[in-house]
Amino acid sequence: MIKRMFWMMAIVGAAAGALYGLKAYVARQGAAFVSAAGVPAQTVSAAKARIDTWQPRLEAVGSLRAVNGTDLSLELAGIVQEIGFHSGDRVQAGQVLLRLWADDDIAKLRSLEANAQLAQLNYDRSVRQLKAQTISQATLDSDAATLKSNAAQADQQRALIEKKHLRAPFSGRLGIRQVDLGQYLAPGTTVATLQSVDPIFVDFPLPQQAIVQIAAGQPVRARIDAWQGRVFPGRITAISPKVDSSSRTFQVRAALDNPGGLLLPGMFAAVEIDAGAPQRLVTLPQTAITYNSYGSTVFVVDEKSRDSKDRPRLVARQVFVTTGPTRGDQVAILKGVDEGDTVVTAGQMKLFEGASVAIDDSVRPLDDPDPRPQER
Repeated sequence: MIKRMFWMMAIVGAAAGALYGLKAYVARQGAAFVSAAGVPAQTVSAAKARIDTWQPRLEAVGSLRAVNGTDLSLELAGIVQEIGFHSGDRVQAGQVLLRLWADDDIAKLRSLEANAQLAQLNYDRSVRQLKAQTISQATLDSDAATLKSNAAQADQQRALIEKKHLRAPFSGRLGIRQVDLGQYLAPGTTVATLQSVDPIFVDFPLPQQAIVQIAAGQPVRARIDAWQGRVFPGRITAISPKVDSSSRTFQVRAALDNPGGLLLPGMFAAVEIDAGAPQRLVTLPQTAITYNSYGSTVFVVDEKSRDSKDRPRLVARQVFVTTGPTRGDQVAILKGVDEGDTVVTAGQMKLFEGASVAIDDSVRPLDDPDPRPQER
């Protein structure tokens, strides 16, 4: 029994050893094959680092507002007798836009004017009588006071009648009419809006560190999403002398030319301001940068040698870079990459130090310093 057990274990051990040896042989042969074949090159896209001239600029988001704008109304109540405008009209300062019924006020004015005329006659008569020494100075003074009182009452009534006329306080364009003939208007009822929009203001905030980069009269450019592709020029007219303590920003106002009335109060505007002298910077597409907690890196493609067919062998080299400002799809490289270096712009996630690469630029990442949305 012991002998049979010994021979059985020997046979099992020999079989296990043979199996292990076979596996080791296969593994060695596979490694040798892979080593002979080499690691396949990784296909990536790449671009040459180039130097571009960038104009430093400040960017902000603002809102348009009229130079003069108000909702027109009357301070007296009354019934609309006449409307002298249409919705959307352009009007001049002082133009009468609306009248309220004022017949009883006009009649009262005539009565007061008659009293004032009588007081004038009495005063003139008293002056002549005083020269003839038939009345006292006190009588003349009383007549003079009566004349002034009656004249003032007539002026007050004229002012009351004038308040029943709505006049344009400034030149501009009217909005939608909100009242009708014969309608009773309470004091303060909005008749229409009046906006003066040429030029038009744009108000926008800037961070406090930008205070040294702007000044009154500096040119600005505004883009409005309602007018794609158009740039509206203007100039800074005012800078707030106060910084908001909660946001650490200050307000800036610029005036934009608006001869065609294309820009309307309340519109959103993207504002750009050139600040400082142009700079020459090395730029790359933003897709070339790999951002990590320990720093930003790129893969630079180097030519190491040539094969039997005189084709260059390209190898990836990972380098740390210092990035600067961005413009659209581009980023400035302050340190780490020189002009003319070939940098991987897509496919770097599958690379490692010393990896072989093959460049295929049939599909290139976006590299536009001023991209614009496009509707398909």
